[in-house]
Formats: sequence, C-alpha cells, structure tokens
Amino acid sequence: MIINQQNLRALFTGYKASFQNAFEGIKPDFDQFTLTVPSTNSVEQYGWLGNSTAFREWLGDRVIQNLAVHDYSIKNKTFENTVGVPRESIEDDGYGVFNPLMAQLGQDSAVHPATLLYALLSGGFTGTCYDGQYFFDTDHPVINEAGTEVSVSNSQGGAGTPWFLLDTTRVMKPLILQMRKKYNFVTLANETDENVYMRKEYIYGVDARLNAGYGLWQLAYASRQTLDATNFNSAYAAMQSMTGDKGKKLGIRPKLLVVPPSLRAAALEVVKAERDAAGATNINRDVVDVLVTPWL
Repeated sequence: MIINQQNLRALFTGYKASFQNAFEGIKPDFDQFTLTVPSTNSVEQYGWLGNSTAFREWLGDRVIQNLAVHDYSIKNKTFENTVGVPRESIEDDGYGVFNPLMAQLGQDSAVHPATLLYALLSGGFTGTCYDGQYFFDTDHPVINEAGTEVSVSNSQGGAGTPWFLLDTTRVMKPLILQMRKKYNFVTLANETDENVYMRKEYIYGVDARLNAGYGLWQLAYASRQTLDATNFNSAYAAMQSMTGDKGKKLGIRPKLLVVPPSLRAAALEVVKAERDAAGATNINRDVVDVLVTPWL
C-alpha cells in the first residue's frame, strides 16, 4: 500500500468497522441487574438512593414525604486499550492480519463494564453503599413502624464460595453503570506524529470514561453458605420479606441467581432440575433464572 492520508483514512475506516462489528456482537448479560445512567460531570451524586415513597388515600391536604439525602457518589475513571501496527506491515499490504486485533479491541470494550460490575458484586462484602454499610451486610439501618432504627440483613453469612440472588424487575437495579464517555476508537497516523516519525508505528486505540457503583442493596442478597434448596429457600424468603422505612412492604421479587462456574451444577440442580435428589418434584424449578459468569 502507498502510504498517504487517503489510504490511511481508508485503513482506519476498515479497522474501525472491525472494531464496531465485534463491539456490537457482544450482548452483555449484566444489563439484567444494572442501571446504566449518563454522566455529564467528573463525579455524580446519588443522594436520592434509598428513598422510598408510598401512596395513601388523599384525605385533606397532601402529605409531603420528606426524603433523606445520602452522601453517595460515583467518580468517573478513564480507561484505555491501545495497539501498534508497524509501518512496514502497511507498506507490504500486511495490514489485513491486524483486523482480528481490532475486532478484539471491540470485544474487550464491550465486556469491560462487566469486569467492573462483577468486581463490585463479588466485593460487596467489603464495599460500602449509600447507607455507609457494606453492600452485603447484616445491619443495614431501617426505621420500623415505631420510628426506631433497626438492622436489616441482605447477607446469609457463611465462608464458602459466594452466590447472589437479585431482583431484576425494577427500574432501579442493584448496580449502577455510569457512562461519561462511550468507548471511542481513535488513531495516531500522521507522518508528524512521534510514534510514526520516531518508531515507524501507527497507533490504534480505544478510550472511555465511566465507572460503576452500588445501587439498592434491597434488590440483592448474598450467601456464602452451601448452595442447596434449604439455603436458597431461606434467601428467597428473606428477600421477599424485606420492608422499608415505617414497615412499608417493598414487594421484592427475586428473579436471577448469579453464580461462578464452580457453582453452576449446584445452581441448575436447585432451580432447574425437574426433581430433587430424593426424586420428589422440585418446587423451585424455574422460580428464578440462572446466570453463570466467568467474571466471579
């Protein structure tokens, strides 16, 4: 290939198409339990998290529900992924062998949020959420009907491999993906660019600004107990029994069981098998979906 700006632009267009096709070919599984929000600042405040409202019969004047403001924010971070293509490869028409590399950049970009989100989920035993407690904790503060602060748990305890039960039916979700700048494919390919002038290398890369954080702990329940019917039933009942401030019923509906590969067989046995180990009808069959992820 003759090295000129027209051919380099055409090459960039081809590489970008490989990137974009691969990016769009990945269907993220984290959408089920993640609220994606646009960001316009370096840090976004989520002081409204945890606020709840309830309908009442309208008798007399409206009753204004004063909502507590929490000090919770998510700070955007910048990420990049960059590769170099030797000038000789382009001159010798060897640029086509780099198309898979550009496609890999696309796949890497599509799954990158998953690495952030699943790290949050697995780290929820030590990561704090809007109420200042660990996301998975035994003493989230809630005001009961008598106006007294009590502790509510969304953790079953244990010391084994963790598994997670999530309510994915709400507008709000257990996790938040904050997007400041979408994944952008760019290049440094001018003859006066240092990488070309000094090292005979054309650079292609991707950058983005984003971050992830915790949403509502009430929509997630974690256990490090053995994944069996007994512990599953206990976790499921605990989630559905949760109430908010002043005893408000939250109507939690667990819909997704998230497990690492090592718990795949146990998860399928608990909620997908037609019969249990004793041959009796499995009452938990299809009560939730199962998501097995390598990111845990």
